[in-house]
Amino acid sequence: MSVACYIGDEASAAGFRLAGARVLVPRPGEETAALAAARADASLVLVSAAVAARIRADLVRAAHAALTPLMLIVPDLRDAVPRPELAARLRRELGLEAAR
Repeated sequence: MSVACYIGDEASAAGFRLAGARVLVPRPGEETAALAAARADASLVLVSAAVAARIRADLVRAAHAALTPLMLIVPDLRDAVPRPELAARLRRELGLEAAR
């Protein structure tokens, strides 16, 4: 079992490979299979936002909800997929949004 596995674009994968992670660069349509393979083999799965956007939302939610392996969505190199604004989301969900 590998410690970490990165699923994403070729350029980012090179950096993660240098850091010692196993990397998967899926072709279009192979993202779901890559996620399944990484989850079967690694204790930490890092998925680029661009790849995560191409995987069915219910599969991404299930991977996040699973206790092992830990799965995180990381920004992609080109930052083409916007990251969620975590602070605003937390304020909204906790009912701390200022009335406007």
